[in-house]
Amino acid sequence: MKKIFVLIVSAAFLAVSCVSSSDRVVTGYVTSWGTTLPNPSLVTHLNYAFGHVADSFDSLVIDNEPRLAEIVALKEAKPSLKVLLSVGGWASGNFSEMAASDSLRASFCACCKAAVDRFGLDGIDIDWEYPTSDLGDISCSPDDKDNFTLLMRDLRAVLGDDALLSFAASAETKYINYSDVVEYVDFVNVMTYDMGRAPHFNAALYQSENHPGLTADQSVKDHLAAGVPRSKLVLGIPFYGRGDRIFFPESVDYKDLRVDGRYYEVCWDDDALVPYVANKITGEIVFSYENEKSILAKCYYIKDHHLRGAMVWDCGADDSDFTLSTVLWTYLKEK
Repeated sequence: MKKIFVLIVSAAFLAVSCVSSSDRVVTGYVTSWGTTLPNPSLVTHLNYAFGHVADSFDSLVIDNEPRLAEIVALKEAKPSLKVLLSVGGWASGNFSEMAASDSLRASFCACCKAAVDRFGLDGIDIDWEYPTSDLGDISCSPDDKDNFTLLMRDLRAVLGDDALLSFAASAETKYINYSDVVEYVDFVNVMTYDMGRAPHFNAALYQSENHPGLTADQSVKDHLAAGVPRSKLVLGIPFYGRGDRIFFPESVDYKDLRVDGRYYEVCWDDDALVPYVANKITGEIVFSYENEKSILAKCYYIKDHHLRGAMVWDCGADDSDFTLSTVLWTYLKEK
């Protein structure tokens, strides 16, 4: 009996250790409203944001099609690059009505397939924020969970096994029936950010005195428990920060961050493993963000926990030297 037990443990260890550096993904979202191009050498996948479910519920609308074509053209410089169309985004609705109807769902999936063929895409990413929720001022239904699974099932059938299919997921697991849906998808891109605003943290890796709420680590544990395999779990990393809306704006991209040393100081939370900006006089946290050190910590976390890789919102928030992108690529793909 003891020998059998050892063999079982060994097999389980091999199962969670199967993600090699070559299999690891570095996925970057790139926006339709952006003007800069990502560095294709620093990503494996690009998700173009956004397409939308049409108001007729049966078709697809794509924002700024010339920019999508420009992003797809990056494959010329890097043939291995995969480009997906991401459908949805915050406050992008019409999902609930579309997914609830067999005929509307079929028509929408056919439009997704047509877009893949027309633009030479590698797949579709669904960013429904969120099934069963009207937080984004969109329609919803208690049946959305089941209908989301049907949508991903039908998309897989229409796109075929060679196309990529993924979705962006809340840091919370309550919106998706993961055990039912994971068989249809290649990646689950967990949005482990927007989990707090100053004086708490946007994307804390672990809890701390400054951040007692939801963390990336807890979100990963919850998603694993819900049935997402490590080989499909992709950790979200923000290239922007969240301010207190008094001394700092609600959202600031990494490339635009300026800290006036007369009034503020940059600090580091040893427990949460993230940087923050504090008022020099009061010590109050006024801004939370990511830097090279915190992204390095997340890279180690991804590797230590045998996750599939990292996802970034969004590439355009990095600086012109691709500082954060370079750290992510170097420590997930090269080291």
